[in-house]
Amino acid sequence: MLSQPTRARLFARLASASRPVGTDELAEELGLHPSGVRVHLDRLRAAGLIERERVLQPRGRPRDIWSVATDAHPSGEPPDAYVHLAGWLARSIAARPVRLREVERAGRELGRELLPTPPRGSREEAMGQTLTALGFAPQRERPRAGQVAFRLGNCPYRQAVRANQPVVCELHRGLTRGLLDQLHPSARLTGFVPHDPDAAGCLIEV
Repeated sequence: MLSQPTRARLFARLASASRPVGTDELAEELGLHPSGVRVHLDRLRAAGLIERERVLQPRGRPRDIWSVATDAHPSGEPPDAYVHLAGWLARSIAARPVRLREVERAGRELGRELLPTPPRGSREEAMGQTLTALGFAPQRERPRAGQVAFRLGNCPYRQAVRANQPVVCELHRGLTRGLLDQLHPSARLTGFVPHDPDAAGCLIEV
């Protein structure tokens, strides 16, 4: 569901909002027609990720406002997340015993594949949208001068992390570096701080 870029942007926007947001406002921010945005919002609502409230107007049709569902799973579709992870882990395992540097290298290649061409717009926004689509529920942190930082509100791979945290987190580190290679080749991953997967809160600093 959130692998579709427009839906990922809409979900990320609603997740960061302090109040419900109207269809027209979302359409204006994304530069899209309200009818098209409404289709994506309805898909997100059908998946249980967002909620709609209809506000009566003095004249005309009711106004729809949207917010993230209180019981929404931040990763969107958990089965898809685990299928992807299984494939990535399989690719990271060499014939000889797994070494973390090999896992990181495999993750970096996968990160580049996720963004074969640099997206338009802000690199920071593109990074946030990609992390959202992957199920990490990122929130922008207040960075130091010249830095960009995301606090991850969800670990979509927590079960695998419990089994082997060093391997899974190193794969994620490499994945992040691969995304940066595509978004901003001169950027450097300056901080990557894993946390308890059940509590989430991992920090990425660029």
